[in-house]
Amino acid sequence: MRSLVTRVWNFVFNHEVNPLRHISDVATRHYVLQILGLMWAVAFSIALGSYTVLAVSVLGHAVLIAAAAVTVATYTVAAKKPEMFARRSSRRHDGEHD
Repeated sequence: MRSLVTRVWNFVFNHEVNPLRHISDVATRHYVLQILGLMWAVAFSIALGSYTVLAVSVLGHAVLIAAAAVTVATYTVAAKKPEMFARRSSRRHDGEHD
């Protein structure tokens, strides 16, 4: 296992082992490796950031969906059983509206 990890590490990070060895100028090899390293750092940062805020995003969407469901339920009850919204007061007489 240790040998496998060492070989993989060298293949990725050692410019004398990985395919960048075919670039004859060592400075250019180093530059290309640095650009690839920067690219991977940004990619992991963006991925980690999106995973971190995913829970907040899911919660926010769940709240919006729940609000829409409550609105639809309220409209449905208002259309089918409007009496559910009538106040029952001893001061009010049948047929009287505010």
